[in-house]
This record gives sequence, structure tokens and C-alpha cells, in this order.
Amino acid sequence: MRLVLLSGGSGKRLWPLSNDARSKQFLPVLEDPAGVQESMVQRVWRQLADAGLQEQACIATSKSQVEMIHAQLGQDTPIVVEPQRRDTFPAIALAAAYLYSVQGVSLEETIVVLPVDPYVETGFYRTIASLPQVLGDSGADLALIGVQPTYPSEKYGYIVPRSGSAVAGDGGEKPSYSQVSRFQEKPRQEEAAALIEQAALWNCGVFAFKLDYLINLLIAMELPIQYDEMVRQYAKLPMISFDFQVVERAQQIAVTPYAGEWRDLGTWNTLTEEMRHPLMGKGILTEDSRNTHLINELDIPVVVVGLSDVVVAASPDGILVCDKSASPRIKEVLKPLEGRPMYEQRRWGHYRIIDHLIAESGDEVLTKRVAIRSGCNLSYQLHLKRNEIWTIVSGEGELVQDGELRRVVAGDVVRIPAGSRHSLRAVTNLEIIEVQSGSELIEEDIIRLHMDWQDIVLLSRS
Repeated sequence: MRLVLLSGGSGKRLWPLSNDARSKQFLPVLEDPAGVQESMVQRVWRQLADAGLQEQACIATSKSQVEMIHAQLGQDTPIVVEPQRRDTFPAIALAAAYLYSVQGVSLEETIVVLPVDPYVETGFYRTIASLPQVLGDSGADLALIGVQPTYPSEKYGYIVPRSGSAVAGDGGEKPSYSQVSRFQEKPRQEEAAALIEQAALWNCGVFAFKLDYLINLLIAMELPIQYDEMVRQYAKLPMISFDFQVVERAQQIAVTPYAGEWRDLGTWNTLTEEMRHPLMGKGILTEDSRNTHLINELDIPVVVVGLSDVVVAASPDGILVCDKSASPRIKEVLKPLEGRPMYEQRRWGHYRIIDHLIAESGDEVLTKRVAIRSGCNLSYQLHLKRNEIWTIVSGEGELVQDGELRRVVAGDVVRIPAGSRHSLRAVTNLEIIEVQSGSELIEEDIIRLHMDWQDIVLLSRS
């Protein structure tokens, strides 16, 4: 069995902490068993290790999330990178081509696809481990996991089993399952209650298939099955979900039930239910602020007095004050405010935008506060449209600029004109203030020459 975890989305319902560069699964607002802060993706990756499934897993994601995944899970985390954001069918097709043509995975291997951020308990992964058996016993094209509903929710899709198709498990190696009759997308509450009476299950977005099934489907669609060719043709793949392209067209589908805890922590009202502490960051919550959470990533204090059933979240992207019950509306309210992310986490540390000015001439000045972890380095890179000035605020580092290696410490100022090749390594935790100036200040104005520090140093000595 191989697992493909889908990591995508902008997570705008958790604004202002989440943005296009830091989706909801990367927010470190949960706690591990030792009380250390962790994100949703770190929690799932830890649970996969505990279940003995981590070595069989890879993550399918977009370019914008690669550095965040490496920063939170480690540089060795296996990742399949989409050349551009499309939808779940292209992403899964790319992962299947990678497993088939690069990893050499057998066509008889079971592939399980799941979201990267479910909030579940250990039993969920035992149910995942049963999916190859469900595929074999049922003879189905696809095997799904359905969560047994605890109430008639309007937020989830439903899997409706075929009447009289249930096959009971033996409580051991043989899992129970049913044939799927149909799917129902987010019904009204009274419809949801009627569906539950028909033994319908919540659709949690987990499905399994033999690799052979999807590879043959790609061939029938005249799509490439070799990874390199699929990368080249990725923009031509249909922008459609896997549910619409594959699941709803499959001839035979089985579903196995899961009766344990499962939650979608996609909004502030659901996420705060799983946060152990009501206050994170600098601030004060008065005792009469009941069922209220304050999450503050800024360096200034936020004080909440006498507000109940509210979430207050502050980050460089903005400040949110919201009744918890209204938090699912954030995405629609945000549309006029869309802009560049003001905070990003990278494999080497993180940065925060302090100020951004645009002159009447159109020239821009952008000021960043950059933190580089000890032992990490920026890539050896150059820019074409901007000049930079670095002021070393704290720590000690090594700078390579245009082939010259030198030491930098707090108080040093480094000037980097457009076209200058440069990299910086933190000997100790390093903080710098970076001031960019130029005609167009965008993250895409980076030409990366080398990533590994040893290669960069060797170049400086040659």
C-alpha cells in the first residue's frame, strides 16, 4: 500500500493566520502529546509514523508549499510537486505517474489518497490499512472510508450505501463494507437527517484504488503515464476534481465505515474547539470573556475585555474580530482584501513584511524582518529587478557574495545590487532587516543558482 496525501488550498477561512503561502494545515496552533505546538500536517505525519505508515507515504503539493513542508516535516519528506495549481484529479494523476514510472511501484499495489489535514484518532489509520482488503474482497474499482455521522450536518457530503449490500467484518483482518449507491453533496439539515436514516456516511475524502486502475484510465484518456512527460503536459490536463472525473464515473465503489473521531478544522469555530489554551501570543483575555480565543502573532499586545464566543486573530496580514458562529463567512468577506502574504515560513526560517511603499514613479520599497535558523542558509541567488540592503540585527553568519566568503555579525550592513550573486548562512540564529528597492518587488524575481552550502562555498573558492 502507498499513501498520497493531498496538500493544497489557501485556507482563507482561517485568515489572517492562513494565506496563499501558509495554508491552514501549516498553522502551529495544536499541541502534540508532550505539549509542544504543532500544525495539522505535523500531527498527521506524526500519526502516520505511529501507525507504521509514514514510510509508504508521499505528499502531493504545489510549488508554493514545498518549503513549508520541508520546514515542518524535514528535508527528506517525499514530495510530488505540481508544476502549477490545478485540481485534485491532475494532482493525483501526477502522483500516480510518479509512483509508476519513477518509483517502480507495482500495478497491483493499492494507492490510498487522503487529505493532509484530517483531525482524527489512531483508529482512523487502522481503517486506512484495511482498504487493500476491502478492494480485494469487494472487487470494487474504488474503496472509500465513510465516517459514521454524529449529527445531521449540512457541512459535509454524504455517501449513501446500496440497500442490502452490507458485508459484516469479523472484527479482525476482514473489514466490513457496503456497496455505494450514490453521493449527496452538502444537504439541508432535514435531508441530512433522512440520509442518516438510510445509513449514509460522511464523505471524508479518502479513497483507494489499484495503481493499475488509474494508469489504465490515463491511457484511455490519452494522457501520459510517464512522470517527466506528464510534468511537461501538466497544463493540458483537465482542471477537474478527482471526485467528478473518477469517483462519480466508477462502475463499482465500496465504502468501509469509520466510527471514531473525525473533524474538519477548516474554520475558526471548529479549530478553536481543539486548541488547549484560549490565549496564544502577547495579550490579555479577561475572565468574563467566555469561550473566546485570542491568537496573536504580532509583537504588540492585544487585549480582549468582556467578549464571549469570539475569536480574535492578529498577524502581519491583518486583524480579525469575529463571532465564532459567523467564522465560515470569512472567505466571502475577504475578496476585496486579497494581496500578497505578509508572512511566510521557509525551509531556513521565516520572514515578515514590515512595510511596503509604492512611490508616484512606480518604484517600490519593501522592508522585511528575516529570521534564519542556526545551520541553515539561503540559496545562492540573484535578482534582476531589485537592489537589497541587509542590516544584521542579531547573531553571526557567513556571507557569500559574488564568489567572496566573509563573516558577518550584528551591526554589519550588506549592499546587494541587482545582478549580484549572494547567499547567507546562519552560524547562530540570525536576524536581519532586508530593504528591497526596485521597479517590481515580487518573490518570483529570484534566480537560484545553488541550494547546498558546501557547493556555494566551493564556488566561492574556485
